[in-house]
Amino acid sequence: MAHATGRDYDIGRDSSSPDNSKVEYGFKEHGAIDAHDAQLYTDPDRKDESLHRGLKARQISMIAIGGAVGTGLIIGTGSALQKAGPASILIAYSLIGVLVYVVMCSLGEMATWLPAAGGFATYATRFCDPALGFALGYTYWFKYIIITPNQLTAASLVIQFWLPAERVNPGVWIAIFMVIIIAINYFGIRFFGEFEFWLSSIKVVVIIGLLILLICITSGGVEGQDAIGFRYWNDPGAFHPYIATGSWGRFLAIWSSMVTAVFAFLGTELIGVTVGEAENPRRNVPRAIKLTFWRILVFYVFSVLLLGMCVPYNSEILVSATKGGAAGNKSSAAASPFVVAIEMARIKYLDHIMNAAILIFVFSAANSDLYIASRTLHGQAMKGFAPKFLAKTNKKGVPVPALALSACFCCLAFMSVSSGSRTVFGYFVNLVSIFGLLTWVSILVSYIYFVKARRAQGVDEKSMRYKSPFGLWGAYCALAFCVLVSLTKNFDVFVGGFDYKNFITGYLGIPLYLIMILGYKIVKRTKEVNPAEADLWTGKDVVDADEAEWLAKEADDKAHGRRPNVIYRHTLGYLF
Repeated sequence: MAHATGRDYDIGRDSSSPDNSKVEYGFKEHGAIDAHDAQLYTDPDRKDESLHRGLKARQISMIAIGGAVGTGLIIGTGSALQKAGPASILIAYSLIGVLVYVVMCSLGEMATWLPAAGGFATYATRFCDPALGFALGYTYWFKYIIITPNQLTAASLVIQFWLPAERVNPGVWIAIFMVIIIAINYFGIRFFGEFEFWLSSIKVVVIIGLLILLICITSGGVEGQDAIGFRYWNDPGAFHPYIATGSWGRFLAIWSSMVTAVFAFLGTELIGVTVGEAENPRRNVPRAIKLTFWRILVFYVFSVLLLGMCVPYNSEILVSATKGGAAGNKSSAAASPFVVAIEMARIKYLDHIMNAAILIFVFSAANSDLYIASRTLHGQAMKGFAPKFLAKTNKKGVPVPALALSACFCCLAFMSVSSGSRTVFGYFVNLVSIFGLLTWVSILVSYIYFVKARRAQGVDEKSMRYKSPFGLWGAYCALAFCVLVSLTKNFDVFVGGFDYKNFITGYLGIPLYLIMILGYKIVKRTKEVNPAEADLWTGKDVVDADEAEWLAKEADDKAHGRRPNVIYRHTLGYLF
């Protein structure tokens, strides 16, 4: 099977384009793809910069789940529940879930049309403006070189549940985990995909098990416990007013929970980075996108509903756990509202099992975060936005230089060895949410330009393998909501005295993002891509040919009775 990556595409005319002249000349004149990109697509001496399509359908699906289910849900939901109440987090997670699904459908339409290596920054460059692609790529890379060491720090804190820092220095665990995730990423996409598949499978099984446990707790299925139902929604109440009282306090509670929900959902979009290494992406990417709705409904909305039924927001265990989380005293497990529910139900030994599950969650997140960081930087180098050597890959298709540079930032995790540095490092985490929101904004802007381009160029929508059900107006509404949340995400820094530290870390990403866009436009003198001349076609013929090979292979397998992955399809496949 031929490797159909962005680096293997031909720049020649595409017979399916309604106006081939736009493909051959328009991109050179208007900056969607410049001469540098043309060399990337045609130079046979640069095949050592291509990624390999080694991710199978089940692996893409599980990586999508792994990105959507992480420590933000398992641990962060506890502080949101304690601060705002069960109804607030249910509303907030539902609204953000709809927003994320719109973003994912928009991304899915572009990725199905042209599964390009380099992630969604490629779409911003080709359909909107190279300056946006430049800013988006680095914004996303900044996010993951910050969150990866943070995950390593979290892993060391999880282990302190059993081995306190006084006995074993947390730096030991950070070093061990860092070496392991670098090795996993170095072994190639097939090994990474299989490893992450099983880690994510464990995560999903744990989440489903926890949901069943919460149903048992709230319905009185635990020995010695009566049915709870919606008791805690009446006493102490469904809302916990935040900052103010009355209706305004309840609204602020919902809004503060919405920001927490954004942090929990960040990473869902990482499937857009995997398309360059996905087998048969025209089939597998839409499948993963469509299933996102059910994952959001079950893993987020349903879980926060059950948590609000099992744990009151004024629970002493919950309050002490969320406040003690920063101290590192059995923090990672105790700060999880799932563990609080277990402790309130007085179920023995499950807290240790839950802590081990959280360790898997954090390790899987760190592993996939480093993968995304390296692929994002590789994509930047492919487009000429980073030094040329960062685009090099080895025989397994691993971008080793990009991986090495991204891995260097993992050393930031050692800052957490000092308690003072842990506080400083906590401000880095505040940057992650704004970088993630700016990523969603960029994806939606790229999609809006993509839709305008395909309409201007007369693309037959019936010929598209996947189309976003929300369309252009859904993207506009989601974009407005994203901008609103980005500007108000740290509204509480203005209450009770100006908190300049959280203000800087909470909003630094916005001016940085704008400076990168404006700076690139000034230096490179780029122009907004004209929809009628946007490059929708370069490389599409190769993807079409690759898809035809997969369809022929599937038809041959069906004709000869070959049914691969039978065990998976009839077990985990029903869930994923």
